[in-house]
Amino acid sequence: MGAVNESSEGAPFILQGLTTSPGQRWPFFVLFLFLYVAGILGNGLIVAAIRASPALHAPMYFLLAHLSFADLCFTSVTVPKMLANLLSYDHSISLAGCLTQMYFFFALGVTDSCLLAAMAYDRYVAIRHPLHYATRMSRAVCMALVGTAWLVSHIHSLLHILLMARLSFCASHQVPHFFCDHQPLLRLSCSDTRHIQLLIFTEGAAVVVTPFLLILASYGAIAAAVLRLPSASGRIRAVSTCGSHLAVVGLFYGTVIAVYFRPTSRYKAERGRVATVMYTIVTPMLNPVIYSLRNRDVQGALRALFTGQRISAGVS
Repeated sequence: MGAVNESSEGAPFILQGLTTSPGQRWPFFVLFLFLYVAGILGNGLIVAAIRASPALHAPMYFLLAHLSFADLCFTSVTVPKMLANLLSYDHSISLAGCLTQMYFFFALGVTDSCLLAAMAYDRYVAIRHPLHYATRMSRAVCMALVGTAWLVSHIHSLLHILLMARLSFCASHQVPHFFCDHQPLLRLSCSDTRHIQLLIFTEGAAVVVTPFLLILASYGAIAAAVLRLPSASGRIRAVSTCGSHLAVVGLFYGTVIAVYFRPTSRYKAERGRVATVMYTIVTPMLNPVIYSLRNRDVQGALRALFTGQRISAGVS
């Protein structure tokens, strides 16, 4: 492994956080604690309801349970440390802690990306090929999609962390962010970072831009089918559902692409923090609302979960 100088090994990084203003710390703490708890409760309830209800064992809900679990973990990689730093004067994090945080952040973020694409494909098959849905979205296919999402994401993350671990940090250790992320760390490195940036624009694009394009293609095909529905109310309901899905997907991918797919020299710390909040906190909180809490089957399963009732597999 490449040499890491003594200062980078011995001195911790200092996370500057969302703000350096003491007057803004408590308002930010209350706001992001609320968003974090809402996201954890929403995603946790979805996972529990799907696991407990036989009525929610369709492919769509199988994928949704994995998305909710990934979102739950994704926010927990960065937000607790961010909240602690808002109330603490010690914002340090070791190099090993920094790389560990980055590993799980990238792995879970890419898992989210792949699962969103898998869910869009599921809806495409259900609407465009309903007669073949049972075979095209069989249990084996769903397991393969989910397994591929988790495997690809961890390989992706491992590649990046192995390269990041080779960097030397001989200048400032002040990270202008609330967690260890690619761009601000690359700005602090005195090593040649061109190979990492090349990896971001090639392999990184494959696991972010490709799923995004697949989602757009799937929803484009769904929209064409929806416009042919005979019922006006059915068209309006379907357009509303697809529109809300695409809004959250656009927010997630748009902010991810804006942060990572630009040269490090053009990275702006303040804009990067704002965009990062969108895909690390806001979209994981919105996913349960958009994908499930408006669903009558999920609502019934949640009521049963709280009241202790049992739902048969035939309930819809």
